[in-house]
Amino acid sequence: MSRNQKMGKASMRPEQPVYILNSGSVVGTKEGQGPLGLLFDAVGEDDMFGCETWEEAESTIQKKAVNLALTKAGVKAEDISFVFAGDLLGQSIATSFGIASYQIPLLGVYGACSTCGESLTLGVMSIAGGFADRVVCATSSHYASAEKEFRFPLDYGNQRPLSATWTVTGSGAFVLGNEAAAKSGGTEENTGNTGGRTARARITGMTVGKIVDYGLKDSMNMGACMAPAAASTIEQHLNDFNSQPEDYDKIITGDLGKVGQRVLIDLLREKGIDISDRHIDCGIEIYDGDSQDTHAGGSGCGCSAVTLSAYILKQLEERNWKKVLFMPTGALLSKTSFNEGKSVPGIAHGLVIESV
Repeated sequence: MSRNQKMGKASMRPEQPVYILNSGSVVGTKEGQGPLGLLFDAVGEDDMFGCETWEEAESTIQKKAVNLALTKAGVKAEDISFVFAGDLLGQSIATSFGIASYQIPLLGVYGACSTCGESLTLGVMSIAGGFADRVVCATSSHYASAEKEFRFPLDYGNQRPLSATWTVTGSGAFVLGNEAAAKSGGTEENTGNTGGRTARARITGMTVGKIVDYGLKDSMNMGACMAPAAASTIEQHLNDFNSQPEDYDKIITGDLGKVGQRVLIDLLREKGIDISDRHIDCGIEIYDGDSQDTHAGGSGCGCSAVTLSAYILKQLEERNWKKVLFMPTGALLSKTSFNEGKSVPGIAHGLVIESV
């Protein structure tokens, strides 16, 4: 194995692709009523998921998403080397209570709404570096638990500006594997086939984002707060890989919504980069903005994760798209930093995901 899989300043290209063997998506009722509703693996009858608290409900959906991913991939918990997982809540309690029963070594991660990108990046690195054969990457968010953590109790009934996004109730989990560790027909092959099952897609590159802070302080306009980080990582990725937007069927951000999308496109145009004809945002795709009253769109750790699992990977499997740049975005604030008058920094991590 090559000792240097680094590309440019902030990117990596695994010597051998790492495969998304399978995935699971669990969402709440609102998400199930949206444009992607029929694509999700499981939709809750109500957003409590049979639990007594919102936090417990979020733990439950993360546990279920991991179980779905393992089952669909045809592997057991004991076949997994590590879990890379996180959520939006303090001390990542949705994760710690959600997947403790699996007893898989856990590396907890936090990147706010970019956590899906961060966990997948770390999972690929562990496999490409020879430290694991299979890993699980998971994350979750819940509208009610996030409102309680960051904003106002639901009973308060506060009004939301049109720039606000709606935190997705959902969890996405992914089983990653090194193909050489999966046997097909009794021999080890590099064919994309894992134990008789075809991997959903392959990850062929990653770009790690840096913290970008334009000094914005409006937590009800997180799309604008995160867009500069997305622009920074996209520019860095194109430079590191010596590529152009046209090299990708889609460039997909995670959580910018309609306001953040406009900011991102404008920022990149100032740098001579035009992605307007191929950019989509998970937060825009997951809801019907006209009928579901989500204002700017969706956000949250679960937004990009469930959209990747249910929609993006399906497009790659059907070869409607052959290569995408997937880039979840995160707003790095807390209720403490916000109440102390701090700005809202952003971060974004990118992955090149291709058809098998």
